[in-house]
Amino acid sequence: MKTLQQLPSRERGVVLIFTLIILLILTIGGAALVRSMQNSLFTAGNLAFRRDLTNQGEQAVSTALKQFKAGGALVNATNADLAAANYKSSILATNPQGVPTVLLNNDAAFALVGTAPDLTGATPDVKIRYVIDRLCSVTGPASSTLCVQSSANASGGSSFSSYGGSVPPPTATVYRLSVRVSGARSTQVFLQTTFTKPD
Repeated sequence: MKTLQQLPSRERGVVLIFTLIILLILTIGGAALVRSMQNSLFTAGNLAFRRDLTNQGEQAVSTALKQFKAGGALVNATNADLAAANYKSSILATNPQGVPTVLLNNDAAFALVGTAPDLTGATPDVKIRYVIDRLCSVTGPASSTLCVQSSANASGGSSFSSYGGSVPPPTATVYRLSVRVSGARSTQVFLQTTFTKPD
């Protein structure tokens, strides 16, 4: 009886080469996935950091509005500048984004407008600086020709539309509060809002 001899295969190394190529592709894909995850976590961390600074900036809104209430420094003195309350009775110069330039400049430029100390955030490295300006072209008593004003309607809100009745409603001058929140790693967030105070 004859036995068949198996011939040596010449294809034994080809499987190893294909396996190594597939392993290399999987390694590159895994490294790209890890890098993508790190970028996503970095972006999410930055968004959370920005949101935290925005939330801390709300302290300036509370502080500024207290100045206009009974017992506050600006309850009656809104026709003249008051540096101790970071208040300017005429509109401040702004950059193209609408942020007052005194918030962008150094401390010496800011000191010409406001001398109130910066507010401290939840952590010592967070500083909150704010400035209030009246949206009037000049200092002095507010008037509809020199100031941005809103009129109070019957529901107690405000409206910039003209009043059709025989007696015009009371007017309220518009004030702008601009806030710069500085945090760790030289991060800055700018916030801005407007509010009114009856004349």
